Amino acid sequence: MKAAQQRAQTKVEYNAFLAACPSRQLLDRISDKWVVLILCALGGDTSPRRPGAAHADAPTAMRYSEIARLLAGVSQKMLTQTLRSLERDGLLTRTVTPTVPVTVSYELTDLGLSLHDMTRGLRSWAQTHMAEVLANRENYDARTS
Repeated sequence: MKAAQQRAQTKVEYNAFLAACPSRQLLDRISDKWVVLILCALGGDTSPRRPGAAHADAPTAMRYSEIARLLAGVSQKMLTQTLRSLERDGLLTRTVTPTVPVTVSYELTDLGLSLHDMTRGLRSWAQTHMAEVLANRENYDARTS
């Protein structure tokens, strides 16, 4: 069997509905709020967008401290763990520049950029529909109280 055929066969075997499928671990990782926000930050989505507005910012490399400042509420431990897991999965690269002090920056890989396209949509959807969701929560809570 050729390499391409093996990859195609392996691709067919991944089924996230099966408990033992490794794609479940990946879904768990990429559905984390910090992952979505890190991908959006490195993808250049650092300001709110109006519905239907074009995406104008370009992907960019960012230093750890820049990401930490941008992601309000993330702990140092959680940010470090999340960045390491994204690097391990090949979604971003970590570049160390030997300066004093050492400069470390993070940048999306091509694989990370392909996922960023989806996370941008999730973030946009959440921001666009938040008022409606909050109203629905209020209505639900009023009915069930």
